[in-house]
Amino acid sequence: MKQPRIYLSPPHMGGEEGRYIEEAFRTNWIAPLGPHVDAFEKEVAQYVGTSSALALSSGTAAIHLALKLLKVGEGDTVFCSTLTFVASANPILYQNAIPVFIDSDPDTWNMSPRALEHALSQAKGTKKMPKAVIIVNLYGQSADMDALLEICGHYKVPVIEDAAESLGAEYKGKKSGSLGLYGIYSFNGNKIITTSGGGMLVSNDEEGLDKARFWATQARDQAVHYQHSEMGYNYRMSNVLAGIGRAQLKTLEDKVQARRRNYQIYYDELGKLPGVSFMPEASFGKSTRWLTVLMLDPSNTSISPSTVIEELAKDNIESRPVWKPLHLQPLFRDNSYYMHSDESTSDILFNQGICLPSGSSLTMNEMDRIISTIYQLFSR
Repeated sequence: MKQPRIYLSPPHMGGEEGRYIEEAFRTNWIAPLGPHVDAFEKEVAQYVGTSSALALSSGTAAIHLALKLLKVGEGDTVFCSTLTFVASANPILYQNAIPVFIDSDPDTWNMSPRALEHALSQAKGTKKMPKAVIIVNLYGQSADMDALLEICGHYKVPVIEDAAESLGAEYKGKKSGSLGLYGIYSFNGNKIITTSGGGMLVSNDEEGLDKARFWATQARDQAVHYQHSEMGYNYRMSNVLAGIGRAQLKTLEDKVQARRRNYQIYYDELGKLPGVSFMPEASFGKSTRWLTVLMLDPSNTSISPSTVIEELAKDNIESRPVWKPLHLQPLFRDNSYYMHSDESTSDILFNQGICLPSGSSLTMNEMDRIISTIYQLFSR
């Protein structure tokens, strides 16, 4: 008999979502915008410590609007972390701009300050400075923002902090996503909290967020009739989904603790196997461990990541490779890439990494199944 499916990072409802949805239906606030949207924005801004927040249809939309606020346009360059999902870079293309990819630091797996400094130094020499740098906080962990912000400040380049995967993480006591000029979060179904689909743009630039709010609502001018002087987008979050988000936000800290517990169990049980290591937690902050990522060193084990993924799949357990770096994607084959050292860190991580099931609703029985399957593979 086939075992029940174990997913990589499934939605985890906390119990109050239905009450917020029922309220939206009872008050007939079903269409985009409404009191839940307003409240969700205020609650997220308060949680992360920014003065303003804008609820949107996706994290991708949030990056797109941040780039527009920074006047990124045709032919401009934008530096971006390479080890990330394609949604971090696609909005650069929306603006007909050119992504330049930056390698990871081995200590954090996030953007390498050394590689960024090299890239910006070269850009200054060619007098083609980027309009922005998109720093991605990977798998629930903040990048080394002080070092990166210092470099960007020296070259006077603004930072967009892509915290799609790291809501709830901390950097030196500050919330991940709150340190760049603009921060973005994703509430996709696989994220630590979800609104089914949705995102948030946060900033202390209230005037900028007001402008982004205007663009996100089809850029409708102040008039009784429908009048438009600028191109806009249908990017706003619905009141129903914002209600789900409000309930989810209340349980965020519990979900962080659950995912950190998952990581600790994996570390304790699998860390003793030959060639196995895990994504490090940087000393400067607290990771949510949104996903637990296991590494297999080919010099110490003959078992490959693809073999582990295939073996888990036989037991109806979902796992994934680490993100394929964007500089390796066919879409970006002609784009520039700056490595951390003589060897590309992100390539190594991609070739050796496996994302294990990490949901906050993962049970001990499910954990035992996953660990047992991996142990059996290593004992052959």
